[in-house]
Amino acid sequence: MSSLSQKECLPCKGGIPSLKGEKLQKLQKELGNDWNVVREHHLEKEFKFKNFREALGFTNRVGELAEQVGHHPDLYLAWGKVKITIWTHKIDGLTETDFIFAAKVDVLNQ
Repeated sequence: MSSLSQKECLPCKGGIPSLKGEKLQKLQKELGNDWNVVREHHLEKEFKFKNFREALGFTNRVGELAEQVGHHPDLYLAWGKVKITIWTHKIDGLTETDFIFAAKVDVLNQ
């Protein structure tokens, strides 16, 4: 489990630059667990499940977490899989909070 999962998701008020380069790579390495940084813009990961019911249950848990912390990913649900895409919409890029949320999602899948 990443230490990122123990941190608090803080809402972005905008007006800050998105993470790039070395800072982004450091957080990606700390996060691990097959999360991909796509075009230095968003995080993406696909989770596999035995069936639709398990995938739906996971999707609902992610949705509840999103509501609790006020950070809402894009979710794609299909039979046996859930794809999650995360970025901070207010700055159209990545912040540390995106990595924290991703780490918390990984905890939900354990």
